[in-house]
Amino acid sequence: MIGAGAALLGVPGADPDGALARALDKLATVLGLGAEEAVAVELGPVRPETLERVQQAARDRHRVELDYYSFGRDERSTRIVEPWRVFNTQGQWYLAGYCQQAGGERLFRVDRISRVVVLDEHFSPPEAAPPAAVFHGGPDDEVIILDLERDARWVAEQYPNEGVVEERGGRLRVTLRVSERAWLERVLLRAGTDASMVKGDSAVRSEAAARILGRYLPAPAGSVS
Repeated sequence: MIGAGAALLGVPGADPDGALARALDKLATVLGLGAEEAVAVELGPVRPETLERVQQAARDRHRVELDYYSFGRDERSTRIVEPWRVFNTQGQWYLAGYCQQAGGERLFRVDRISRVVVLDEHFSPPEAAPPAAVFHGGPDDEVIILDLERDARWVAEQYPNEGVVEERGGRLRVTLRVSERAWLERVLLRAGTDASMVKGDSAVRSEAAARILGRYLPAPAGSVS
């Protein structure tokens, strides 16, 4: 969240010495982070021990308990999963299987698993498990259009889209379907000023900033929580 808030300070018109900057400084102090260090924080590569455990569990048909971060919903949860397969596509490792919490098949990015415990519980996989696939937007999802500068081209490369048009100066115009607003907020905050909204809710960034301020700024004197 510090990195997301710091990205907002790069938006034209933002006050580098204002309330958001002061809130980020306070939070960084509590966490023991410097501002430059916080901006550089990204999800790390897959830890070898995590990948090895989920692969072994899939081979031996053991259920696993996962602590997992969902990027789209911006939340962490603990889940019991029957790992049907572990595979690599587009440079990322995924675990596909049955999630007891969701009550159906789900796909998990292995680099977003912070803890995995192989349980002493066996399961029987379906005879014909459906093929694994990364997220693709549904017909009822909101359609947005973004203009991406060179440093934000990763948005078009990492996420399924409805089309990409090459503009002048190396800019890309990409059309995306969005099922989770939190996902869109995180993408825009990470991209910073290198992504601009052409079609869609232009208030996404400002509302994300307000939420950050609401979490970390002290309540006004005399207010009741």
